[in-house]
Amino acid sequence: MGGRRVVRGAALGLLVTLLAACQSPPGGEDDGGGGVPPPSATVPAAEARPSGYGAEFLGVDECSSFGTAGLTEVSCGSERAAARVVARHDGRADAGPLCPATTDFVLHISEQRPSSDEDGDGAIPRGYACMRSLQPPHPGDPGGGGGPRTIVGDCVYGSGDGEVRETRCDGEGERPPEYRVSEAVARRTDCPTPTALYVQLGGENPVGCARPL
Repeated sequence: MGGRRVVRGAALGLLVTLLAACQSPPGGEDDGGGGVPPPSATVPAAEARPSGYGAEFLGVDECSSFGTAGLTEVSCGSERAAARVVARHDGRADAGPLCPATTDFVLHISEQRPSSDEDGDGAIPRGYACMRSLQPPHPGDPGGGGGPRTIVGDCVYGSGDGEVRETRCDGEGERPPEYRVSEAVARRTDCPTPTALYVQLGGENPVGCARPL
C-alpha cells in the first residue's frame, strides 16, 4: 500500500520529480471477500459489464466489490460494496484529468463494444475510475503512504540512485519517512528555505516543497 511509486530527480537529495501516476500493486492476494484492491488495477473488458445500477459502468457515486471473481458493480448499500467512484473519465489516466487528491486507487477500464449490441447501450469506452474505499485505511489521505497522487502532508524516503518513494508518515510503512511535503506552490522559487526536495504534484500548484523530518 505504501511506497510503491518511484520518482526520479535531477540530483539525489536536491530535486525530485514525482509523476502523478498510478502505483503498482502491493504484495499479497485478494482476500475474495470485498477487500481493498491494489491502488492501480485494470478491469478486463470481459469483466466490465454494466450491472444496471447506472447508465455508465462504474459512474460517479457508484460502488464496486472485489473478490476472486473479479470486479463487480454493486449497490452501495450492499454488504459486498468495497469502494465508491469519486470521479470517472474516458481515455487513459496518464493523458486525462487528475483524480481527486484523496483518491485511494485507480481502476483502468478496458474498452468493450459487444458485436451483439445493436443500439450500443452495452458499450463501455476505455476509461478510468478514481476510487475511494468505503472503510479505512485510506492510503490516499495525507500521510497515508499511497494513492495515485502525492499531496501536501505526504511523506517520502530516499531509495537510492536519485529516487524516492512514498511511505506512511506515522512510521508504520515498510520504510520510515525522511521528508514531508509541507506546501504546494506554483514555482520552486516559492518554496521556503528549509526545502530539501521539489516534488511535482500536478494541478494548479504543481510543485511540492518537501522538508526533512
